Amino acid sequence: MKEAEPHDAPAWSWRDIAALVICTLAWGTTWYAITLQLGVVDPVVSVVYRFAIAAAILFLWCLVRGEPIALRLDQHRFVFFNGFFTFALNYPLVYWAEERVASAVVAVLFAALAFGNLIGFRIAFGQRANMLAWIAAALGIAGVALLSWEEVVGAGMGQQAMFGVGLTLLAVGLAVFGNIYARRAELAGIGVASATAWSMAYGTAILAVFAVATGRAWTYEPTWAYTLSLLHLAIVGSVIAFLLYYALARSRGYIAASYISALTPPLAMLISTLLEGKSWGVLAIGGVAMVLSGQVLLMRARRT
Repeated sequence: MKEAEPHDAPAWSWRDIAALVICTLAWGTTWYAITLQLGVVDPVVSVVYRFAIAAAILFLWCLVRGEPIALRLDQHRFVFFNGFFTFALNYPLVYWAEERVASAVVAVLFAALAFGNLIGFRIAFGQRANMLAWIAAALGIAGVALLSWEEVVGAGMGQQAMFGVGLTLLAVGLAVFGNIYARRAELAGIGVASATAWSMAYGTAILAVFAVATGRAWTYEPTWAYTLSLLHLAIVGSVIAFLLYYALARSRGYIAASYISALTPPLAMLISTLLEGKSWGVLAIGGVAMVLSGQVLLMRARRT
């Protein structure tokens, strides 16, 4: 059975545009904020802290707004797998990747999410995009390849850089699976805030069990940098951004929402340049231009 991608009309409402802008600003800054979490506290433990705080806030938000929290067993299955792929697997990989390559490189590689969603939703739901969308997504992938190639060469083809790029691409694939189950949660009639809260709670629980089983130290770095970056990641990068992202996905479709992943790299690159001393050559700048051009075409492409 084929499921059409919703909302073929090209016009975006002001709510859609606001969600797009806020998510871009939120996630464009989280790439650098993650680097402030690295060094003392184990990355897995930091992710547990982040999503435990976010899940608690989201459950409280549901209670305040009167959004149902209790779910049926079949509904729990969808939010569990969304939490498993998106929060328990995807995010630790991002943290580990940022230990090996600059944060902006990880951000730019995530521009491949739009292409991944095109493939994933075509297989899972039979959603079809026209040829222009596929060409645009391929252009974005080519741009990503240009940027990541310069990073690897600049590192002397080092294993650390290559491994970081590999971890990021794996995280992108897992994010696609997470989006598929988020869509299934939507089809099962679960509210945005409730679905997000349960998904984060499940992801947090899985990671906590993993941390205990692997003997990771439950430490905390009592510094302003770590604490403020943790709060930024939990509140802005998780609660606010994911509520808006999933709301936009339900309004415009998950492929449209994934355009955010292409809009964050310029901001992430600017922050990386200013705060990490990262320099960008002609190939990298050209690669980002190709990524953004591809995403502009994707936004203009009509779905069938």
